[in-house]
Amino acid sequence: MTESSLGPSARLLELFDGHRLTPTQRRIAHALVRHAAEAPFLSSVEVAELAGVSQPSVTRFAVALGYDGYPALRRRLRELGGEPAPPETPTEAVRNEHQQAVLAEIAHLRRLAELLADPEPIVRAARLLAASRPLPVLGLRAASAQARGFAYFAAKVHPDIRLLDEGGSMLADRIEQAVAAGASALLCFALPRYPRELMDALVVARDCGLTVLTVADSAFAPVAKLSDLMLPAEVGTGLVFDTACAPMVLGRVLLQTMCDELPGAEARLEAIEQSAAARGLFLE
Repeated sequence: MTESSLGPSARLLELFDGHRLTPTQRRIAHALVRHAAEAPFLSSVEVAELAGVSQPSVTRFAVALGYDGYPALRRRLRELGGEPAPPETPTEAVRNEHQQAVLAEIAHLRRLAELLADPEPIVRAARLLAASRPLPVLGLRAASAQARGFAYFAAKVHPDIRLLDEGGSMLADRIEQAVAAGASALLCFALPRYPRELMDALVVARDCGLTVLTVADSAFAPVAKLSDLMLPAEVGTGLVFDTACAPMVLGRVLLQTMCDELPGAEARLEAIEQSAAARGLFLE
């Protein structure tokens, strides 16, 4: 896919890809991706405020990417084709924090749609996951719901799904058992706040030779260094508890693509439907 055909968020991810960034620099990169349309028009002070860092940190970030300073980086952002920021929604149109949270989720889904304009990462991930027999699916604490939802539907088309949604000393055992049974890849869902035991589990997975594919809220999440392929989808932070619509949709997109890579997936689904009808499993 050509650079011009990618959306602003995807173009920024490509720009940052391959650079070893510090945690502070990853925060800056994440802030720029979240505000991709406005990024080419922001001052270094404004970027610092968005990321919650100092202005000199933004300058060091630009230098780490190979530019003389932030002005040079901003010129590059403009060359990448950033468009003027859309006009702000009038304050009277958003009456309360609940509406703001929903609108933020819509914005996250739009940025996810931009990233999906390039199908290559999803197709590559789907092929790796479809080929793994069994396929362990890992998600702890806040991410356990995402892992469980994915595993529930994946089991309808994949012959051996192993859900890993509980921590503890047996988690490493279950990863090793999956490898002994023939697993070649592991799908991880990682959402804030990132459990320490999740990182420990990924270390075990990598040491066992598994290819780790991770759905996380950012390409710059701490799990990135332990992942072979990152699939980013933002979470909402406007309510007391985070919302994760984009990671859920990304998981379903990944499942859809896996169906195309799994021989007999359609036949399995048809058999499940026939069984459900015979048992009167559903009301409709």
